[in-house]
Amino acid sequence: MKNEFERFDMKSPPIRTRWYLRPLTYLLSMPDVIAHGSIVKKINTEGLKPPFVLLCNHNAFMDFKVATKAIYPLRANYVVAIDGFIGREKLLRDVGCICKRKFTNDTMLVKQLAQTVKNGDVAVIYPEARYSLCGTTAVLPESLGKLCKFLKVPVVTLICHGHHVNSPFWNLHDRKIKPIEAEFTLLFTPEELKETSVDEINRRIVEAFQYDDFAWQKERGIKTTYKGRAEGLHKVLYQCPSCRTEYKMSSSGSTLKCDACGKHWSMSELGELTAESGETEFSHIPDWYEWERENVRREVEAGTYSTGVLKVRVNTLPNAKKFIFLGEGTLVHDMNGFTVRGTDTDGDPFEMIKTVPSLYSCHIEYEYLGKFGDCVDLNTLEDTWYIYPDPEGSPFSVTKMALATEELYFAFLRSQGKEPKPGLA
Repeated sequence: MKNEFERFDMKSPPIRTRWYLRPLTYLLSMPDVIAHGSIVKKINTEGLKPPFVLLCNHNAFMDFKVATKAIYPLRANYVVAIDGFIGREKLLRDVGCICKRKFTNDTMLVKQLAQTVKNGDVAVIYPEARYSLCGTTAVLPESLGKLCKFLKVPVVTLICHGHHVNSPFWNLHDRKIKPIEAEFTLLFTPEELKETSVDEINRRIVEAFQYDDFAWQKERGIKTTYKGRAEGLHKVLYQCPSCRTEYKMSSSGSTLKCDACGKHWSMSELGELTAESGETEFSHIPDWYEWERENVRREVEAGTYSTGVLKVRVNTLPNAKKFIFLGEGTLVHDMNGFTVRGTDTDGDPFEMIKTVPSLYSCHIEYEYLGKFGDCVDLNTLEDTWYIYPDPEGSPFSVTKMALATEELYFAFLRSQGKEPKPGLA
């Protein structure tokens, strides 16, 4: 059945934003931008004119609205994942979006970005390729420096602050955080790119991308009064630091709880955690997350990491019309990478294998579309599978799978005598 699907046309050249849509995108963005008191500080951008590359960090949908404010009225092409095109492909193409399947080596995208700068427009890229899980920098692709050097135009960064604490990936409720901030910074001129090595370009991009939304919130004393501010946080903080049990965390209101040992933590209006009794192992949410990463790294180093066999539902997205139920099967994520196998609705077998060297990170979703629970998103150049482990089956955490994907890739690099560069994959 899967071979019969119409495929998204990934080769179509980027469309320059239709003239009548430029003011519309601005007008649609402004209500939220104004409501949140968005402040965009421009650094070394006097006289900046397109074409240029704009590298943005990624925490929430608000990122796109602030980017619109920062560059208006310039024309731009935006790299957008295929699920963003569902049911609105023509509109997104007309606005200037370029489709990408996440975490794939897509040479066609390079050609489309080259066409964007050739047209004299702005190439907008979100190199983290997913919303940050806890408001800190996600790993960046090592190919980024090569891309910037190849395009030979100014490189600008847009680093936003406050978007994660306002609408975190694990609970998208708008918390009315105000003001939010962003720095719009010229990082390289074409002349500097020419004279700078790829490694140094990457190092400076990684340095520019260092951010921590919870630290930013605390430094500015910005309070989150939303009563359900901790709800969903257990999706990220899936392991108890007190008893070390995995997959038994829960959350409600402003409280995080381990259902195995009964320990509770309260989340303050400044985004800090405090144990209701005993030691507060981690008051800063990103520290807890990085502790989980360290534990996953130990499993990888010991060669013991595995999800076991998980029963899954698989939806496919071959084009931008809608998700299609492919079938049911199994998922295993272990020292060999991802293996997904099953039987489609016609009774034919399907399979996707993503080896460790082929995937430096992966995209996950929590309670995606409110239908089938948490999922992992795996891609080829022609297809995208949303893979939902059975929430009633064996315990799992898609957050742990995401961490393990990165740590497995780093371990592979070390096995090849290549020490991972900080912040890169």
